[in-house]
Amino acid sequence: MGSQLVQTLRQGVWASLTGGWYHDPDQNTFNNSCHLYLWMFLLMLPLSLHLALPPTTMALSIYCTSVTIFFITIKMVNYRLHVMFDKGDVVPPSSLSDVIQGAENKSNASDSCLALFLKRHGLLHVNLVVYPVISCQLPPTRSARTGWRVDIQTAPSSASLHPAPPLFHLLSPLPSTPPINPYPSQIVDAGNQGQAVLRLSTANQSAGHYSNYSDSVSRTETACLARTSHSTSFLSALNSQCMEEDSIDESSETSTQEKPSRKLYYKLKLFPGKWVNILYDRLALLALLDRNQDVVENIAVVFLAFLVAFLGFILLNHGCFKDIWVFQFCVVIASCQYSLLKVRKGHNQIVAYSRAAYFCIFCGLIWILEQMLRRKDLPVSTVYGITIVLADALKFLRDILVGITYCFPITFLVGLFPQINTFMIYLLEQIDIHFFGGTAATGLHSAVYSIFRSLTALSLLYGFCFGALKEPWDEQHTPALFSGFCGLLVVLSYHLSGQSSDPTFDFNTLLYSAIVILYDLLLHLQKEILLSDLVVCSIAYILTFAITSSTVFLSLKVVLYALAGTVGFVTHYLVPQLRKHHPWLWISHPVLKSNEYSQFEPRDDAQLMWFERLYVGLLCFEKYVVYPAIILSALTNDGFSLSHRKKLGIHCDVLLMTVAGMKLLRASFCNPSFQFVTLIFTIVFFEFDCSRASETFLLDFFIMSIVFHKLSDLLHKLHFIMVYIAPWQIAWGSAFHAFAQPFAVPHSAMLLLQTFVTTLFYTPLSPFLGTFIPPGCDDNNLNSIFYEYLTRSLQHSLCGDLMLGRWGNYSSGDCFILASDYLNAFVHLIEIGNGLVTFQLRGLEFRGTYCQQREVEAITEGVEEDDACCCCEPGHLPHVLSCNAAFNLRWLAWEVTTTKYLLEGYSISENNAAIMLQVYDLRKLLITYYLKSIIYYLIHSLKLQTWIKDSSITEALVSYTKWHHIERDPAVFSVKIDEDYVHCLQGVTRASFCNVYLEWIQYCANKMEEPVDCDEDSPLVTLCYALSVLGRRSLGTASHNMSNSLESFLYGFNTLFKGDFRIATKDEWVFTDMDLLQKVVAPGVRMSLKLHQDHFTCLEETEEPAILYEAISNYKTSLVICHESDPAWRKAVLSSRDTLLTLRHMVDDGTDEYKIIMLYKRHLSFKVIKINKECVRGLWAGQQQELVFLRNRNPERGSIQNSKQALRNMINSSCDQPLGYPMYVSPLTTSYMGTHKQLRSIWGGPLSLDSIRTWLFSKWVRKDNLTSCNSGGNMEDVDCAGGSSSLSHNPNSITSQSLSLYQARPNRTSHANRQHAAGLAHQIFSTGERMLRMLNKCNI
Repeated sequence: MGSQLVQTLRQGVWASLTGGWYHDPDQNTFNNSCHLYLWMFLLMLPLSLHLALPPTTMALSIYCTSVTIFFITIKMVNYRLHVMFDKGDVVPPSSLSDVIQGAENKSNASDSCLALFLKRHGLLHVNLVVYPVISCQLPPTRSARTGWRVDIQTAPSSASLHPAPPLFHLLSPLPSTPPINPYPSQIVDAGNQGQAVLRLSTANQSAGHYSNYSDSVSRTETACLARTSHSTSFLSALNSQCMEEDSIDESSETSTQEKPSRKLYYKLKLFPGKWVNILYDRLALLALLDRNQDVVENIAVVFLAFLVAFLGFILLNHGCFKDIWVFQFCVVIASCQYSLLKVRKGHNQIVAYSRAAYFCIFCGLIWILEQMLRRKDLPVSTVYGITIVLADALKFLRDILVGITYCFPITFLVGLFPQINTFMIYLLEQIDIHFFGGTAATGLHSAVYSIFRSLTALSLLYGFCFGALKEPWDEQHTPALFSGFCGLLVVLSYHLSGQSSDPTFDFNTLLYSAIVILYDLLLHLQKEILLSDLVVCSIAYILTFAITSSTVFLSLKVVLYALAGTVGFVTHYLVPQLRKHHPWLWISHPVLKSNEYSQFEPRDDAQLMWFERLYVGLLCFEKYVVYPAIILSALTNDGFSLSHRKKLGIHCDVLLMTVAGMKLLRASFCNPSFQFVTLIFTIVFFEFDCSRASETFLLDFFIMSIVFHKLSDLLHKLHFIMVYIAPWQIAWGSAFHAFAQPFAVPHSAMLLLQTFVTTLFYTPLSPFLGTFIPPGCDDNNLNSIFYEYLTRSLQHSLCGDLMLGRWGNYSSGDCFILASDYLNAFVHLIEIGNGLVTFQLRGLEFRGTYCQQREVEAITEGVEEDDACCCCEPGHLPHVLSCNAAFNLRWLAWEVTTTKYLLEGYSISENNAAIMLQVYDLRKLLITYYLKSIIYYLIHSLKLQTWIKDSSITEALVSYTKWHHIERDPAVFSVKIDEDYVHCLQGVTRASFCNVYLEWIQYCANKMEEPVDCDEDSPLVTLCYALSVLGRRSLGTASHNMSNSLESFLYGFNTLFKGDFRIATKDEWVFTDMDLLQKVVAPGVRMSLKLHQDHFTCLEETEEPAILYEAISNYKTSLVICHESDPAWRKAVLSSRDTLLTLRHMVDDGTDEYKIIMLYKRHLSFKVIKINKECVRGLWAGQQQELVFLRNRNPERGSIQNSKQALRNMINSSCDQPLGYPMYVSPLTTSYMGTHKQLRSIWGGPLSLDSIRTWLFSKWVRKDNLTSCNSGGNMEDVDCAGGSSSLSHNPNSITSQSLSLYQARPNRTSHANRQHAAGLAHQIFSTGERMLRMLNKCNI
């Protein structure tokens, strides 16, 4: 504990304060001294120049030039040395004696240590001969191909050179071809079956002899110390003890000079033909300085170092820092520059640049503010009744930035700043969301792309708005340029709201899915969306231009406000509350119930209810009519007033109007769930409470949308805190809890301040710790395929279900848990767009820990039966919860929104194979089905005739043609499990085989189209008999010749089920064609398992050949039987196959079981639980702080124990590894509303020219045909009852008939599309629609 604390203080606290420098006792004196002097140089250089020289450009130039040259020199030398290690030449010492003499002073300690250790353990009695040669694997030559060997003697005789004993085989002959090691100077693991191998070369070779193979040496280096394998504790102890002895003398020389076995010379080329010999190695260089991989990275480091020096010194010259703060600022500069040279960054390269990048950002902002404060004409403005003096505001902001810069060491110590790429994602995302109406960012590329497209649209709109407001215009006449601006604003906002923030979202999903047809469907869907946007945007532009050109908005403000409030209240409050599992947390059941609510196991898709149609209609009316009308009305009124009176200047007014209009429109199109509350509060506050402080309605609405977003986050945080720290929620473990609770009041006050600060910056709360409870066990990751399929099902239906209100109200960042009998999935909504939802699913363990099970019970248990009120049980009113139940539901960080949410998935049924095969008769039955299945697949093989006529197979099976041939392997054949076993002969014969299986062979052969000879002496029977023997012998071999034992039998059968066949020498004839194993025997093993299961349900039927043949034929096409590690299993699941079967070997907590797993595709019922998103963010951030920063490695830490009020264990376990342990984490997946069948039936699909033309043909052309039928004429020419002549004389009737045919059979078309292509093709268009389009094109 003490050593861990010291290590944390040294490597965590002190290294964070200094930028990465600390004294490392594991490093030698040279490295630690270099690190210290580097840091002191970077600290004293700016301090001394600032104190000694006046603040002029000359001092700045001297400092920046010095730092730049210093970094260029270091990076160039470091880069050249690494190139030397990669591609340079190795120079060995001139002779072995020189090496021994040069290393004599420092090698005795190591040798004596080795001898002393061996003596202590009784492994050495007398002399130990160790030759201190270096150079581990030099290329072999003809004169020297073997290295030296170490001889550990057990008698007082002299040392000799001979092969070492197996216990301690230190040296071995050199290989003929030296291996190429990418890190040659590192210590390599040469362990081989517990023996450590150290390969050395003869060092007494002349330089001329060595030059013959200098080219091959240039790429060949090896270590000279053997690192033991993990299984050899003896060598580990030896190495550690010797290292401790060697560390005594490390005060005067470097490690490369101290240990002769690590000496290795390299050629460092300075000029063409000129080089110097370097005695160094890569490990020592990596310990001294970090490596930059390429030239671009080195240039970036030098540029950052220059920028830090330039901005830091220029602020010193400007006098921003005084007195002792100059030294503090120089410490900050030194820490930023040192982090570019040496920092413990692990596998993350970005960490090295974060501190310097933050320094450049803050100092750059301070410099800009200093330049602005030098201006004398800074304006004074009044906004919302508050007078803002720009000079004072800029000075206040500058002082804040300077204070943050002072606190850089503390800031990086406590981890307030994320790494720089995360910060840029966060900053750009917040700007895009709050100012431009964006949705979310899924990465740095996504954030840059989103902000770029928003700025592009803003720049285009700014020009139109500026031209319209530049000159005043009449109230009764709106300029055409302003109408064009409004139309363009609506069009761009609509298009941007329907596009994902990540342009590469589909490619990740497609690579992940590995289903080709999904690629075509998504591409078709994207094409539909773009064509629909083209048509809708054109119509919207025309309508917006026409409406804004009139004065209709001047008198409809009150009506629009009342309409928005009424529609929003009904849509986003009343209907969702009535559909909740416990409306208003008082009613015991939903008021508006789905059709599946009372069903135990729904078998069909969720039925579309009338209130869902109402919800979708109101939602679309609100999104596409009400709020665009309100915003356009505000734009018209505010534009008129701003054209006559500029409040903040023409440019600022135009910018604010454009930004506010685009943000409000995009937010309304994406998710208007909380817009009506913001609108009502804006109207009430600025019309009645603070009417004098109002600016314009558009700006008021824009500001309040940001304020309400922050208030919503604040309420979520406060709710989480109150629920988490409520006294009645705490598990009181001892009297100390009661004593410590009052002393937590000051902490609660600090926590409240922290809550306000984190709300302002949209950051998560800090965590709390919990109590201790023993854990359970983990499950098999093979179950992750079910979560993968669940992700695919959600991709098809999630967006549509959200728009139908089946998950209640939602917004970006919301978190849900889908809970069923065995599946518990965590769903995170990342991006909410107009017609799309990007989400991520995290699958939890099937049989989770004890803590997880307690939280799952809390989710699934009902509170309807609770009759308590405080301490008594008076009962409750009908359909109303009791007082205690209602109180407890209000003190939870989660809420059940839906109890019967249907998703297409797989139900899992499992049977214990040991129980099914416990009796010998049942094992005999399995063997019988096994052989019958082999016969079936053999006869149905397309290569049957080839195998029968193959001469090599015929010759190998000569012995099987003899009737007196007996198979007498007692380890394979037994009377207990073989139906054709002859007890008196102690084996199996051809006659006994035919007696049992000939009828089945003849029945299968008679079913074939081509006749096959199947009498007793036919080659077919011979081949069947030989394969039956081979199959049983393979089973016996896999069972280790212990088939009579149940455990061995199950092990062997599972081995064959996986496809692992061990073929005996007698059966090598099967290698003539591997299809005999892969397509005959292997499918027979798997089919027998299913037939054996059917035996328990229909015993008599499976004994009939006809029924058995039909069953195998049906299972062959409809059932997938394979092992879970087989790629066919994953493909079958993702292809939505109806039924699957597998055999799983489960080893868990000492139990060794074999389970027969059966999967049936059906509709699974889930509970949808909505979790407080701030609870999730706080707990995840807490795990990161506890595990990464505080380095808590306790697997039973209190922060992951169960907490029913917050679902702490389920939330923490769903976090990414290594913080959590989810079974499955999906990629970011996007769901579109166009893939939802029921929603598509409501709104009719994307609007396109083809759909408009189809609608016109269906409404008008059909009427024209009916009119022509009723208008007289020759009945032969116009036969409306379906005559053939009508097709030739009236081609439009083809369209009419196809339409009537399509409309008369919607169910068959829908069913066919659902079955087509693994249930995925139903998302695009039905077959009738495609046929209709083709016919329409023909008509054109």
